[in-house]
Amino acid sequence: MHERQPGSVTPLVSEVSPTIAPHGASDPPVPELTIAPPLAPPSAPAPPPSSPPWGRRRVLLLNATFEPLTALPLRRAIVLLVCGKAEVVHGDAAGLVLHSATGAVEVPSVIRLRTYVRVPYRARVPLTRAALMHRDRFRCAYCGGRAETIDHVVPRSRGGTHTWENCVACCARCNHKKADKLLAELGWPLRTMPTAPRGRHWRLLAGLVDADPLWLPYLGETAA
Repeated sequence: MHERQPGSVTPLVSEVSPTIAPHGASDPPVPELTIAPPLAPPSAPAPPPSSPPWGRRRVLLLNATFEPLTALPLRRAIVLLVCGKAEVVHGDAAGLVLHSATGAVEVPSVIRLRTYVRVPYRARVPLTRAALMHRDRFRCAYCGGRAETIDHVVPRSRGGTHTWENCVACCARCNHKKADKLLAELGWPLRTMPTAPRGRHWRLLAGLVDADPLWLPYLGETAA
């Protein structure tokens, strides 16, 4: 196994593509697949058929070193498996299987590249709603309640910037009450000082809305 270079960080899918040949360049044709639910016990009624969730389902792609790289569309993940470029680490929690005329493929939740891919280092994590909510653990920076929105500590109407250091997760009640006021005017403390996150998993977290529970061990404590 190749050693992982220091300072590497999770790339976007476009950064992985030069090493993983794009679909259609050298990949063999993928047979038409249909999705089937797991077999039910004899005493239970058969579950209704479901349609292939090609457009919605994502699969976590790991490097050969188990470092998370990106979230792939299910169809692209199947292509990597069929081409022998990746292997299944965790299958679908419900046991779903994709069937073709010549075989069957387990629906994956997490796959791993067979060959190590070196990825470029990027120091600054993009500020997205998903990443900010993960950073603040979905808790309001003012009251500690369940966060529902994002607030600028120094309101933009008063010169505040849209940066990691000036944005926090916030509940609707605190957001409405704070409005365009400064914390000094309200006498509110911040539970923690907002900072830009650092770490190899944050690029992937920045683009995630909902993560499969099977992904969490590979995304670090920040995703829990």
